Amino acid sequence: MSAAQTPGARAARGVWFAYWRAMRRYHRYEVRGAEHLTTTPALLVGYHGRPIAHDLCMLQSWLLERTGRFPRAFIHAAFEHNAVLRAFVDGLGFVTGDDASLRAALDAGEQLVVTPGGTREGCRSALHRYRVDWGTRRGYLKLALRHRLPIIPAAATGVDDMYIGLNDGDAWSRRLGAPHGVPVWLGLGPLGLWPFSPPFPVKVVQHLGAPITAHLDAASDAPEALARLHDEVTSAVQRLLDTARR
Repeated sequence: MSAAQTPGARAARGVWFAYWRAMRRYHRYEVRGAEHLTTTPALLVGYHGRPIAHDLCMLQSWLLERTGRFPRAFIHAAFEHNAVLRAFVDGLGFVTGDDASLRAALDAGEQLVVTPGGTREGCRSALHRYRVDWGTRRGYLKLALRHRLPIIPAAATGVDDMYIGLNDGDAWSRRLGAPHGVPVWLGLGPLGLWPFSPPFPVKVVQHLGAPITAHLDAASDAPEALARLHDEVTSAVQRLLDTARR
């Protein structure tokens, strides 16, 4: 029996999709730009809302109902070190690195989802909202180049209004020496602190942009080429955020 077929993995998968179906109703979730999603492998590169990527998880659920398939998401490596969370990794086909599981997903024609900002972007205070902050992270570009994947930018309205961030979770994590780099973040919801409170019931509209493909013709991982591509992708995601909020 494969890891994805164990009772724990099947149960985790069922719980995951039931929860995100409910959240789609709660947030009145809509998708715009779905025509940009291809039926071949691609890399969806998205903005990371507070404190987890709610919109992209709801997109997984939305796509599963309409196509029978869903994009495989890159998640924090800490999931690998917890038995309960590991069941979700197995049940949902999550990816934590460029390894055999990633190659198997691509060989099966699956699409991938990555949020380069990660917890740096998702666990900020309320002083920093709807601004792309990926720093110098270029790993997602090297992944797209290595596997020749079109890049589809993604962003959503409402995702930074679900909780009121009270601190910089990444900075606190480094200061307190949290294991595996897990963010130490305090966020306020309608019933108290996250994760004990549900999010505010804000409307979430998912926006998907036109695929970025220039790197497929002139594939180069030279620093200057990666910098130009990084600027192109971050600008595309920021434009989606700005346009959607207006």
